Amino acid sequence: MIDRTVAMLGVPMDLGGGRRGVDMGPSAMRIADLGPAVRGLGIGFEDHGNVEVREPESMEPEDEAARFLPEISECCRRLRSRVEAILDDRKFPLVVGGDHSIACGTIAGIASHYHRKGEKIGLIWFDAHGDMNTPSTTESGNIHGMPLAACLGYGPPALTQLADLTPMVDVNNVTLVGVRSLDDRERELVRETGVRCFTMKEIDSFGIHVVMKQAIERAMNGTAGFHLSFDLDGTDPVVAPGVGTPVPGGVNYRESHTVMELVAESGGLLGLEMTEINPILDNQNQTAKAAVEFVLSALGKRVL
Repeated sequence: MIDRTVAMLGVPMDLGGGRRGVDMGPSAMRIADLGPAVRGLGIGFEDHGNVEVREPESMEPEDEAARFLPEISECCRRLRSRVEAILDDRKFPLVVGGDHSIACGTIAGIASHYHRKGEKIGLIWFDAHGDMNTPSTTESGNIHGMPLAACLGYGPPALTQLADLTPMVDVNNVTLVGVRSLDDRERELVRETGVRCFTMKEIDSFGIHVVMKQAIERAMNGTAGFHLSFDLDGTDPVVAPGVGTPVPGGVNYRESHTVMELVAESGGLLGLEMTEINPILDNQNQTAKAAVEFVLSALGKRVL
């Protein structure tokens, strides 16, 4: 079990995607009884409220290749500070989005905290998509398709320079898990950077247990531990229908729990992030309820 108080921080961001609704993700997780469920494991839980996010109705994007970049960067800077404060207080950051662009702020906070200690962090990115676009490769201009590239130092300075170090993470400590949808030019950047990418074909071939063991080993090699950024669209839409950009053929319910259980067993989890929950597209809050169950597994819940 996690031996620190879990501090939940909501980020109701939907500026980074092309479909509204993921701003309600933090509320959906609260309604799904995240707090009581964590406390039921015997772990302390604090709800630190939400990071302030501007609403798109009051704005027009300045750059169609990086829509709402200044506003997203501003929110991520606030998020970085809040995450650092949680870690400085010796608590465990659980960040709930919101679209996946928030990861730039979360990872900036965790990476900066450990950088001050002379340590680096690893990263496991669970997602149907690569999130490795930049404004020069994107087909949509949506920044929720760019955060992993930004954390690796590719893209606009407003995202890449959010932390005390650039890149925020060493590519040799980063793994993508669950990928089944890449843009053409994004695929080129994935290959160019050398980031380890386990597609669904590899998961089908080797099994999720083997894949996650390799991902965790890579994330913990010479690091203080790792952050898990978990996009609910990495899980199959049958399990998690309420997501911003669903892609069929994903990780199933049990495999998703295996991801979290192995992360917990590793003892290296420094922070956890759950993103892209869209209650508008959901069925009776099914996706948020599944997300709460996955969080519990990541925090150490066991059957026996």
